[in-house]
Amino acid sequence: MASSSRRSIMASFLVALITLSSMNMSLAARHLLQTSAIPNLPPGINIPTLPKPTATLPPLPSIPTLPSIQGNLPPLPTIPSLPQPSSSLPKPATTLPPLPAGIPTIPTTVPQMSLPPLPNMPSIPTTIPSIPFFSPPPSPSAH
Repeated sequence: MASSSRRSIMASFLVALITLSSMNMSLAARHLLQTSAIPNLPPGINIPTLPKPTATLPPLPSIPTLPSIQGNLPPLPTIPSLPQPSSSLPKPATTLPPLPAGIPTIPTTVPQMSLPPLPNMPSIPTTIPSIPFFSPPPSPSAH
């Protein structure tokens, strides 16, 4: 039991240590990015210089010209037309038929109903009967 406790303490310690060190590294990196001056390096460390880019870029290649089409082009194919509906179909009615006159009305009052009486429920006893086995033994002076 003690070894598992030690392992969990060590694991939590390592997680905390890694978290803190990564926070310090990120803060140091942010600090280096925000500084504009080159830091003073100890003697003997030389920073290599990068070569300067050339002042002019080479010219872009020319765009090739497409060959011209000789002669006439064949005509484009025609789009087939959809078949037209025949005129023997009935036309839809533009007006709706009138509503019937005998629409029933919705009653606004709820009829009164009487419910049958509920049956008598037996009452739940409020005292717990004593069980002789669990009752204390009689006192020895009762002889």
